[in-house]
Amino acid sequence: MSRTAISVGAVGVIGALLAIGALLPSWLLFLVTMAASHGVVSLGILLIMRGGLVSFGQGLFFAVGGYAVALTVNRWGATDALVLVGLGGAAAGLVGAITGPLLARYSGIFFGMLSLALSMVLYGILVKSTALGGSDGFNIPRPTILGWRLEGASGDYALYALAVVVTGVAAWLCAIYTRSVRGLVTLAIQANPLRVEYLGASVRGIMALNFALAAVLGGVGGALTVLALGHIEPTFAYWTQSGEFVFVAILAGPRSVSAIFAASLVLELVRSFSNLYFPNTWQLALGVFLLAVILFLPGGIGSLGQARIWRRPTKGRDLAALRAGEAAE
Repeated sequence: MSRTAISVGAVGVIGALLAIGALLPSWLLFLVTMAASHGVVSLGILLIMRGGLVSFGQGLFFAVGGYAVALTVNRWGATDALVLVGLGGAAAGLVGAITGPLLARYSGIFFGMLSLALSMVLYGILVKSTALGGSDGFNIPRPTILGWRLEGASGDYALYALAVVVTGVAAWLCAIYTRSVRGLVTLAIQANPLRVEYLGASVRGIMALNFALAAVLGGVGGALTVLALGHIEPTFAYWTQSGEFVFVAILAGPRSVSAIFAASLVLELVRSFSNLYFPNTWQLALGVFLLAVILFLPGGIGSLGQARIWRRPTKGRDLAALRAGEAAE
């Protein structure tokens, strides 16, 4: 798929979601906003997974972006949502640029556990720090966009539109990046990192870049979440939050960028309705759903639309090979 086709498709999807959002009830509007803000964090994990690694510490950047926004609002009075989202992404990206070269030295379970350890270190600091709200966190007022205070139903839609546009642009950029030279080399790293080194590419450099990009996406997601919730707390950096992002990436599968947001929305809906109809055992209902997905859809949601595409040429090649064998006999 060419860049022009990707761009046209991204514009069409964003426009359709903005139009649909005007018809959604407030509870569903908020649910989709949260799914979009969490999905962009899992999008960063997808960039890392394409290189054969899994980060269990994406909550680190999610929390850094969220706390950067919350502290800026409460300490310096900045309220413009566009500026705050950019600030959250920049703060998390700075942390990712510092920690990325360190983590890129490791692979496999060591990479995952070290990233998780960094996230839990931040969680411990946030829980013990009274200046950052301690274990309860703190609230922030509603943001503004170009001087307009986001209040009421119109404000809810504005936050939804902001999340859709920001995550849509992020998905568009990631789709282009995965088709670039570095994006394709990342797939080669997953297959055979030693051969990539022999060909002259730096495995550590590419994975450190992917980790920094994932950090920026995590910070953007944290910023959007804080603006929608109006609250920040240390659980943003807790391991269960990071695990949720990893699950969304696994549920979506590695084949499709757009599937990340579909998987995030599915998870939010299942969790919301499980909590509504099974208030005492909603974790059990959610766990059963996760097991069903792993058993019956191992390729993820992204494999649904591409299964037929991959199956057809395979059949053609098999038929051609069969005929060639018959002719040889």
